[in-house]
Amino acid sequence: MASKDRILRLKEETRINILHAALQIVKEEGWQALSMRKIADVIEYTAPIIYEYFSNKDAILLELTRKGFLILSKDLKEAKGKHRLPAKQLEAMWLAYWNFAFENKELYQVMFGVTTSCSCAMVNTLTESELPWEQFSEVIGELMHIEDLDSDEICKKYYTFWSVVHGLISINILSRGSSDEINRQVLKDAISGIIRSLQD
Repeated sequence: MASKDRILRLKEETRINILHAALQIVKEEGWQALSMRKIADVIEYTAPIIYEYFSNKDAILLELTRKGFLILSKDLKEAKGKHRLPAKQLEAMWLAYWNFAFENKELYQVMFGVTTSCSCAMVNTLTESELPWEQFSEVIGELMHIEDLDSDEICKKYYTFWSVVHGLISINILSRGSSDEINRQVLKDAISGIIRSLQD
């Protein structure tokens, strides 16, 4: 039994090492440089062994995307937990979203197809991709006094927030934004303005 547990542990370690290697390559050389052969070289395995864990590069991208959504969801939960009022929670959550995007730039790129190809149909199969929407919609609903979290009003307000924040993040990932100080001020002004509109 102990040897079976050891084999499973080694398999999981190899799987994690493959994902770490993939992210390392992307951080150093960009998404266009990622290949199964390069991953194999980094972890000093043969390419066929990588295929025992992931059927192709898309499978690795999907797993990294899943990881990204889990980290983002944890960050959003922590940000929300620091405040009691829904307006403050929303502001903190969107700032946490912004911070996540730049602290985990490569993951954000693959999650949303910024500077890399992203199969939306593939990402939409991940239950984890729904987590940010669920977390934000709950707070938006509370702020707007709407119990039905699937309401069109909540959906519309969520996409208003997301369009502004994601747009600003994308502009900056493409190195077309202003200074960090100006970006943060634009972000805060936009979030505050939308929050005020929810309370009117």
